[in-house]
Amino acid sequence: MNIVAIYLPHNWAELTDRQLYYLYNLYSDNLSIVQIRTYCFFAWAKMQVLSQCGEHEYMVKHRGETFKMSSEMIADAVHALDWIDGYPRYPVRISHIGRHKALPRDFEGVPLRKYIYCDNLYQGYLATQKQELLNEMAEILYSAKNIKTNTAEKLSIFYWFASLKEMLAQQFPYFFQPADEVSTDDLLSQGAPLGKRLQDAMNATIRALTKGDITKEKEVLDMDTWRALAELDAQAREYEEMQRKYGK
Repeated sequence: MNIVAIYLPHNWAELTDRQLYYLYNLYSDNLSIVQIRTYCFFAWAKMQVLSQCGEHEYMVKHRGETFKMSSEMIADAVHALDWIDGYPRYPVRISHIGRHKALPRDFEGVPLRKYIYCDNLYQGYLATQKQELLNEMAEILYSAKNIKTNTAEKLSIFYWFASLKEMLAQQFPYFFQPADEVSTDDLLSQGAPLGKRLQDAMNATIRALTKGDITKEKEVLDMDTWRALAELDAQAREYEEMQRKYGK
């Protein structure tokens, strides 16, 4: 019986840029999740299927050694990658597109203006599915004007921002709580155009931070995203406490 030592990533955070490109390219090929797991298993374990040597058996090569694997063994092994079925629990992204370096994955130290701009584009993408909006996000996320992204890179941007928003919602639950109750269908069914609603939401956020003092707008937009969200979360918590204490 052959005993083969292989290493596989245990979660999204362990994936290299090369592995992320490979995974997102598989996603874009409309394969089943079982097929995607299987392709990733062999690629990341550095194993190669040489031939089929029976109805349910394959000759496989790993680091110069060849051995047989049954379909049942392969099916059991690929379950180690079940975690790729869902969103990353922590923001993950391709760290470089060409020579362009990505912003910090968790947006710590990133100016609030960049978060607001990306969030508007992200909400617009959810509502319209227009791919160019993801490319516009790339211009901000990689500090690269007129950058051109391929399908894998666009998927990386979508997964990055989706997981970022989920993490921020957990970190700042009072501020993000109302947004969790609004679905994409709700956004489309509300009367005003999406752009107008997003602009109103952005203006409300800025007003909350400036306390209505327009001279502080640039200062607020230049704030660290986490610092700004912490302040907004504290205001939302105080408001909720007042509502509970005094009623509407």
